[in-house]
Amino acid sequence: MSHAGAVERAFREESGRVLATLIRHLGGDFELAEDALQDALAQALRTWPRDGVPANPGAWMTVTARRRAIDRIRRERMLADRVQALQTLMDLEQTAGPDPDDDSAVGDDRLRLIFTCCHPALAIEARVALTLRTLGGLTTAEIARAFLVPEATMAQRLVRAKRKIATAKIPYRVPTDDVLPDRLAGVLAVVYLVFNEGYAARDGDRLVRADLCDEAIRLGRLLAQLMPDDAEAAGLLALMLLHDSRRAARTDSAGRYVALPDQDRAMWNAERIAEGTRSLDRALRLRRPGPYQLQAAIAALHATAPSAEATDWAQIAQLYAELARRAPSPVVDVNRAVAVGMACGPQAGLAVLDALAADRRLAGYQPFHAARADLLRRAGNVGAAAAAYDRAIELSDNAVERGELERRRAALHPA
Repeated sequence: MSHAGAVERAFREESGRVLATLIRHLGGDFELAEDALQDALAQALRTWPRDGVPANPGAWMTVTARRRAIDRIRRERMLADRVQALQTLMDLEQTAGPDPDDDSAVGDDRLRLIFTCCHPALAIEARVALTLRTLGGLTTAEIARAFLVPEATMAQRLVRAKRKIATAKIPYRVPTDDVLPDRLAGVLAVVYLVFNEGYAARDGDRLVRADLCDEAIRLGRLLAQLMPDDAEAAGLLALMLLHDSRRAARTDSAGRYVALPDQDRAMWNAERIAEGTRSLDRALRLRRPGPYQLQAAIAALHATAPSAEATDWAQIAQLYAELARRAPSPVVDVNRAVAVGMACGPQAGLAVLDALAADRRLAGYQPFHAARADLLRRAGNVGAAAAAYDRAIELSDNAVERGELERRRAALHPA
């Protein structure tokens, strides 16, 4: 890996943690924290190739960005709202001990950042997008694809969200116990989208971004501990663990995609399946079913089936139907079509997809076209399947995923 690649990788892995801490130190000033972090990145690109990557890149980034923030505040005209931030940073520079913690329910800067970004003063789309950008380190383009909106639209959302936090003086802390349950839904959505981006990276040359999966699961565990009586928090943790249990089997030794029916189940992580199943059981005992629990139940049917042939597709299709009733979404309907196609035959699955075709949001949604291609292939309509594969390939920015679609497309017309 090149020196520049090593720097970019370290910053990708550590930036969420560092940025969260900087924002706390700077009294919630997102823009100053982001600027200081970019200054630290520029310094790393200058010095790491000469001096080597530090043993603790995150600590180096935090100290360097903190010093760059001091420089920026001093260069400016000592704006009144930054005087206290400057004093805090200078105090930190003088002490060798750990930073004093506050009285928040969870002593974790990233959770503080999530709850700040998920404040009800912000629109729900802005809450999720801002947290993905600041905590997960996702690019604006990656977040835009997750929301099925243009990149320019997402960029405007992010700018408005940060401006709203500054003007409304939204506090940088985990909410008090009396309002915590109401604020949790937005946080769960954030964590799940972070996990999804890690589980099936939307672009690049890796199918899985393990750092994002691990981060989402870590946050999911903390949220489940924070809200032990919330069934959906436990359900989300179960869902992520059960999906992630298949991580090692999803690509082969050459890095090529391996479809679920073809995966070596001996490679699935039994500990994660067991932990996920326990978390799902704990959620179900609370008798407050919700969308994350339904998805976790679907994942559990896959994870515990002894073979692909033994998978209970009929029950999975029923669970997707209930999920579509509770949380209507074209994405859910695409998954339901696949399950119906497995349980009742490809024509039944195609009928579900045909009913969705008028939804403009799906025109650029790659899984819709990939699912349609597979169902058309199984139905024997090779020409239409080829056209659908072509569209799915065109929409795929992930090299691993695109390679698999190209192999399936080529198999329609073997040499």
